[in-house]
Parts: sequence; C-alpha cells; structure tokens
Amino acid sequence: MGVNISKLLKQLSSKFLTLFVLVYLVASTAFFLLRLLPGSPFTSERHLSPEILASLEAKYNLDKPLIEQYFQYISGLFLHFDFGPSLKYPNREVLDILIDAFPVSLGLGFAAFIVALVLGISGGIFLAAFEKRLVKSNPFTQTAFSIVSFYSNSAIAMPSFISAGLLIAIFGLYLNWLPVALWEGPEYMILPVLTLAVSPTAYIMRITRASFKEVLEQNYIKIAIAKGVGYAAILYKHALKNTLLPLLAYIGPLLAILITGSFVVEFIFALPGMGKYFVTAFINRDYFLVTGVVIIFSTILSATNIAIEVINPLVNPKLRG
Repeated sequence: MGVNISKLLKQLSSKFLTLFVLVYLVASTAFFLLRLLPGSPFTSERHLSPEILASLEAKYNLDKPLIEQYFQYISGLFLHFDFGPSLKYPNREVLDILIDAFPVSLGLGFAAFIVALVLGISGGIFLAAFEKRLVKSNPFTQTAFSIVSFYSNSAIAMPSFISAGLLIAIFGLYLNWLPVALWEGPEYMILPVLTLAVSPTAYIMRITRASFKEVLEQNYIKIAIAKGVGYAAILYKHALKNTLLPLLAYIGPLLAILITGSFVVEFIFALPGMGKYFVTAFINRDYFLVTGVVIIFSTILSATNIAIEVINPLVNPKLRG
C-alpha cells in the first residue's frame, strides 16, 4: 500500500502547528521563570549607582511592567525572529551569538551521533551473530566478543565526566596523541566526540543485539539457512533491514539529545558551543540569551521527534493507518 500524500501533508501541517505552540509555551515559560529569580541581571555588577542601574534597565526595557515586556519579546520573536540583545555581551544580539555557537554544538553532536550509530549497530550485530557461534570461533573472536559485551553492559550508564576523564588521561596525557581542550582543528574534535558517543554507542549495541537476535529466530531466516544461504548474506541482506526498524524510535531523540545535551562535554573540553553560553548566561541572568538557547534546544528536540513520527510509517508499512 502506497503512501497517502494528502494524509501525509495533513499530518505535517498538524505537527508543525503543534511545534509552533510548543515553542510558544517554552518561550513563555522561560520568560516568566527567569524573571521570578530575585534581583536583576545587573545586581552583581560592582560600583553601579542607582542612576546607572536605572539607565541600564531602561536601555533593555526591563523597567517596564512585566506583561508589557512579555508581549514586546514574544511579538519580536515570532514576527521578526528577534531573540533580543544579550545583557552580558555588550553590543551583541542573542541571534548573533547563537549563530556563532550553534555550529560547534551541531558538529559535535552530529559527529557523536554518527560514531554511536556506526559502532553501536556494528557491535550489536557482532554480539547477536556470534553469541551462539563462539564454540566454533577462534580465540581472537572470543576475546573481541567479551570486550564488546563488557562495553555494552558497563558503558551504558557511564557519566560524561567519567568517560571524558578516562579518555583525556589515556589519549591526551599518557599517550599524548590528542589535544585535550579547545576547538582549533579536526584533531580537537576527537576526544569530545568520543566522550559524547560512549553511552549512546552502548545503548544502541543493546537495542541492536536484542532486535537482531529476535530477527534471527524468524522462520524466513531459518528457511534461508536451510537452503544453504551464506551466513554473511543472511545477516546483511535479510536480517539487517528488519533489525534497524526498532532503532528509529530511539535515534531521532538521540540526535537531538546529543546536539542539545553536550553541556558537560563542552565545559570539560572548553568548547565555544551553546552549552558554554547557556551555563554562563544562566549564572549571569542573561534573560534573553538563556531563553534563546532553550528555544533552540526545545525546537530541535521536538522537530526530530516529529520527523521520526512521520518517517516511521514510511519505512514500516505495519504502522500505516
């Protein structure tokens, strides 16, 4: 049964409306929650006279009633795509800061996603394919199986700061192969990407292993084996496609999480990404910058979830209504 185009377009329009409402709610919630914090963005500044403080608040319209500030911000955001000025970075707009920082977070998250996907799927297939064939395997395969299996079980819940410390100690300090901080070239990406990919790789391995084992028990696989089809052909031609379907529900949110959830990794490796700006902006009560980062992150997370909801029925006919 083919894809119903009109139904798909209707579904997309509904999803985009939902996304718009969600962004509006996130922006509104962030706006009011930040202003519930005691003080103002300028109370931590030293030697500010009441006159200067009043002048700064007037410059950024923080002296106006809260509801007036809200409608001014929301209208600017949705009508002109204006995220407002940064309160702590003089003469810089929030949008300019996000444009500079987002490519770092995007590059880091996407690279970690590719690493986790490739290693996780490969490792999961290896574990499932050789679990019942170890008796016939050579010592090298048995050792590799034990290492990969241990990794999939132990690394799944490893915090980023622990994996970062281990990778820095081994590859940065002991072996001195890789730089341990900053973002000045391709080699500077390796340790942060590996750090961010450690836990998702193990999780994908476990999902793939369980799914692959289930597929290998299906009748069509047993028939292919009985007909003398090669084991490699069975794995990659017949079983792989059905194995990857359960991953779709996970890889969409995973991509969003890796792009938006790299705060700790960016801080440890001193990367100029959005995580760094979010932390410093929150500490400094930079209202507009914090709200801008939250909006971007929530939009990415929601958009990827919507994309997976739309893609799932396209690749899996069982899910089509």
